[in-house]
Amino acid sequence: MRFPWNSYYEKEENTVSRKTLSALLTLLILLTLVLAACGGSTEECPECPECPSVECPECPACPEVSAGQDIFGTVMARGNLVCGARTDLLGFGYLDENDRNVGFDIDLCRAVAAAMFNDPEAVEFVPLTAAERGPALQTGEVDMLSRNLTWTSSRDAQWGNFTIVMFYDGQGMMVRKDSGYTTLEDLDGATVCVTTGTTTEKNLADNFRQRGLSYEAVTFEDTSAVYSAYDEGRCDAATSDKSQLAAVREGLANPDDHIIMDVTMSKEPLTPAVPTGDDHWFDVVKTVMYVLINAEELGVTSQNVEEMMSSDNIEVLRLLGVEGSFGQEDLELAQDFGANVIRAVGNYGEIYDRYMGPNGLAFDLPRGLNELWSNGGILYAPPLR
Repeated sequence: MRFPWNSYYEKEENTVSRKTLSALLTLLILLTLVLAACGGSTEECPECPECPSVECPECPACPEVSAGQDIFGTVMARGNLVCGARTDLLGFGYLDENDRNVGFDIDLCRAVAAAMFNDPEAVEFVPLTAAERGPALQTGEVDMLSRNLTWTSSRDAQWGNFTIVMFYDGQGMMVRKDSGYTTLEDLDGATVCVTTGTTTEKNLADNFRQRGLSYEAVTFEDTSAVYSAYDEGRCDAATSDKSQLAAVREGLANPDDHIIMDVTMSKEPLTPAVPTGDDHWFDVVKTVMYVLINAEELGVTSQNVEEMMSSDNIEVLRLLGVEGSFGQEDLELAQDFGANVIRAVGNYGEIYDRYMGPNGLAFDLPRGLNELWSNGGILYAPPLR
């Protein structure tokens, strides 16, 4: 590489003192080392040589950057969890009659708060639109995202770290019962309401293109606007995850006038996610999800957790922190954090049934694939040991 001051050496070589030359060479060496540490050129790292975290995230010359984020430490110091969520989807994230944020996804956040602080209310919920979810994770605006989030390969690579599937879903289509629509082919040339910036929008395009069908997308960034438009008759159909359609159908003026077609357009594994940069934090959130699933499998509920403290099942005792360990020390969580989580929100089955069970607060949605693997479903978590 030829630097601007090389010509100076050539023209003034005989007049430069050894002291000046030595200083310049020292500066050159230092600059070369910094450039190498930050990727080799100022074009790749515009504001190097200071190596700011935004421009040079991997720069070893900046140990405070190379060490990565400490989301876990930040959350602990703050005293509460910041969770990206929603307030408008019955069953998953909505406001009850007291304007309290409740729902399946909401309780997953509260479970993490209970694990860390033994307080399920130590959560600040940040309402996010579908389009805001990715940026909120990428920028670290939220510590955790639990908002009907489909796990895809590109999102995993670009958005953050996805934990474990907590709800298995598939995309469907809702139409008016008197429309006569029963298959996607019947919708050739139809108008379809859909939320923009979602996997739903992409799946809709893929499915219709694959079948050689045409359609007109009526898009909205706000999911609630999608269903308002559908209910007002501005589109022939509305598409989203089947669980979401079931939730929305309950809130329409005349639910019985609408049907969810017997078609599944995609697989939609829904999972909480966290920002990248803190493997410790990633492990904490994942393990809390494992606790919820394993607790149901072991028959530990919010109602019998105290009684189970004297169980003769060693797996139950380990889950509740009575004896043995499943990594609490490494996670820097209390030995009995599993018991605290179950006391606060219950096990996976309790959370599901609270909102979507036969007597649920929101609606009745059979568990299907979301049954435990031991009960005909595919819900499965690593063992706690």
